[in-house]
Amino acid sequence: MSDVRHVLVLPDRDAAEEAAEALGERFALDEEPQLVRDALAGEDDAEDAQWLLVLHDENGRLDALELDEFVREWDGWREEP
Repeated sequence: MSDVRHVLVLPDRDAAEEAAEALGERFALDEEPQLVRDALAGEDDAEDAQWLLVLHDENGRLDALELDEFVREWDGWREEP
């Protein structure tokens, strides 16, 4: 087993919550994605933050290209490790 993680970056909390729910429906995840607020440098307002979905993929089952396509549906992207 390896500690493979995928980080999906989304533009706002609503998009991140919708994507988190859809991830479970589209991909058979072993655990819920972790939702994390990523404040942009110098930003105080919660509305001016990106939201991250962190997916643990110990078995390496998730395909990076499929995740790229998936997250673009919410105007987001996948961070390269």
